[in-house]
Amino acid sequence: MQPSCRTNLLDTLILYSSFQIHPELITMTTTMPKVTSVVMAAVVGLAMVSLVAGISGTATFYTPPYTPSACFGFQEQGTMIAAASDVFWNGGAACGKRYVVTCTGATNQGVPRPCTGRSVTVKIVDHCPSGCQGTIDLSQEAFAIIANPDAGKIKIDYRQV
Repeated sequence: MQPSCRTNLLDTLILYSSFQIHPELITMTTTMPKVTSVVMAAVVGLAMVSLVAGISGTATFYTPPYTPSACFGFQEQGTMIAAASDVFWNGGAACGKRYVVTCTGATNQGVPRPCTGRSVTVKIVDHCPSGCQGTIDLSQEAFAIIANPDAGKIKIDYRQV
């Protein structure tokens, strides 16, 4: 009886003591879980990289007053806020969700390098009306953290947190 790759160390030792299995088989069965663990770690790592990279889109900004909003009416939500376009509004399901937004580049030649190199976390408080010029419409304050407002519209990566 030969141990399979799924045989645990205890089973291997019992087999070894009763059947005198070659030591090479014990080494193989005890290192196989390590190989499997390394492969699993690599798969999880790649999945995490895709989560960190986010989804590509564009961002614009809007100016105060920020109330009333479609999600919270006249209740103030601060200035690190945004309006969701139809891309992820989902009938209001986006309300209250938080997104990390990072500028990735220019959409026009007016400001060729608008990005500050920073990211901002915003809370969805409103719906960007149809005809919205971006995937997400950031508050003026949030936009200024990640890009030069003179750009008006930028390329972004965003992900929910």
